[in-house]
Amino acid sequence: MTKPNELQSLIGQEVGVSKWFEIDQARIDAFAKITEDEQFIHVDPEAARATPFGGTIAHGFLTLSLASAMSYDAVKPLEGVVMGVNYGFDKLRFLAPVPAGSKVRGRFKLLSADDKGGGRWLLKHELTVEIDGADKPALIAEWLGMQVVG
Repeated sequence: MTKPNELQSLIGQEVGVSKWFEIDQARIDAFAKITEDEQFIHVDPEAARATPFGGTIAHGFLTLSLASAMSYDAVKPLEGVVMGVNYGFDKLRFLAPVPAGSKVRGRFKLLSADDKGGGRWLLKHELTVEIDGADKPALIAEWLGMQVVG
């Protein structure tokens, strides 16, 4: 657990790296079905082989949707936290496709920590989602989260 009075000393520092998450075809297919985004580059390995990707790739939003799980794995919550709320993104860029069969993980750097009063802390993290063995990350985002301490 991180104490709220320690937050300012952590700004600009990496505060966590998640475990690797497997992005297999079954996960991609399940995401395609639930989101109704069944574009062939995600779900048809044969047709996707003929594209510049050379095979199926994960949806950008699938990769992004793992941010919460990555955060739970990598970032210590505030001491006394009773609730966390996704507050949105200031910036988000998808930089590289995630091929089926890849692994991804999240790196978190604390960019800011604003005391909003009433036990509410607005935290901004830079999230970089790395692809195992790749030079370029899948995405980089500035992610806002509100943590409420009691």
